[in-house]
Amino acid sequence: MRRFAGRPCSAALVALALLWAGPASAQSMKQLGVFHDWSAYSAASGTGHICFVVAKPTDVTPTPEGYTQAYLYLTDRPDAQISNELNLIAGLSLSADQPATLAIDGKAFPLLVRGDAVWLKDPTQNSNLAGAMRAGSSLTVDLVSDKGVKFRETFSLSGATAASKAMGDGC
Repeated sequence: MRRFAGRPCSAALVALALLWAGPASAQSMKQLGVFHDWSAYSAASGTGHICFVVAKPTDVTPTPEGYTQAYLYLTDRPDAQISNELNLIAGLSLSADQPATLAIDGKAFPLLVRGDAVWLKDPTQNSNLAGAMRAGSSLTVDLVSDKGVKFRETFSLSGATAASKAMGDGC
């Protein structure tokens, strides 16, 4: 598994691969529930047990050229003693040279960018982010594409608390 800044790059990618890999892999993935705008899953992979919650943005403004689909994840990997790890697959390549920020009700979290993937710059803030998500109503991520276009992805937090509880129970 490749690593970036001490973090596995593929936690969310493993989850996506399991979702779309077909019947054999689908047997190791279990949907824990759909909670408004969030879904919770549990899976077994070669690196151990993984649970995650996922949502799509409710708005992307402006929509950059080449944009496909974004997914925001919070992941628990108990075997690696990791909980509430944020990962965003942004839907297009991003500029690593431009600042990226996630905000919930005025509380900002600086982000680390690589390709089309985003993580919290300070992973010790995972629990603070998860708490802010449970208390907030929407989450915004301000990004810059690799072509220099600034855009914002907005995610509803409706169902994030229930999905996170299901994730915790599933892991």
